[in-house]
Amino acid sequence: MNKAALLAAGSGAALAAAGAYVGVVTGRITIDLGVGRRTRPLGPITLDIAAPRETVFAVAAAPYAERRPRAMEEKVEILAREGRALIVAHHTPVGLGLTATTVETVVLEEPDCIGFQLMRGPVPHVAETFVFEPTESGTRLTYTGELATDQWRLGGLWGDLVARSWVAAVAKSLDAIRAESERRA
Repeated sequence: MNKAALLAAGSGAALAAAGAYVGVVTGRITIDLGVGRRTRPLGPITLDIAAPRETVFAVAAAPYAERRPRAMEEKVEILAREGRALIVAHHTPVGLGLTATTVETVVLEEPDCIGFQLMRGPVPHVAETFVFEPTESGTRLTYTGELATDQWRLGGLWGDLVARSWVAAVAKSLDAIRAESERRA
């Protein structure tokens, strides 16, 4: 092979790798091979909120309500609704001008729990819950979840990167839920 052919092959491989990376990061490509699966916990994160459980649940569930706040319309897209179950696309900025789009089922079990199950995203499996428990001073909101990747150690490294961003996004949402719930109370 001459230098030009090697350069073209290398450039093509680099473009393909960059395209695959962008596809996986943004959730357009999900690698779900079921081989070498590793699962790691997300959370727990626990917040005590000075507001009644019904208020905290209503604030947390607001992005999934029939009438949603305008600020949520760009971040949360409701694709289907059947009773208390929804299929939702979440749009989250992930840096470098990229936006990750995850598609999840969301189940609202008022006022106790909101459950999330990933259908499409940067990893093959995420399951999460927000649990709302009444306390003497308001509500305890506990977030727990799990994230799984394939491909043994390589997938585990990818899962660590995704989990950091994922938990940071959840923590930001939980802070907003606390602030709005306490404002309403």
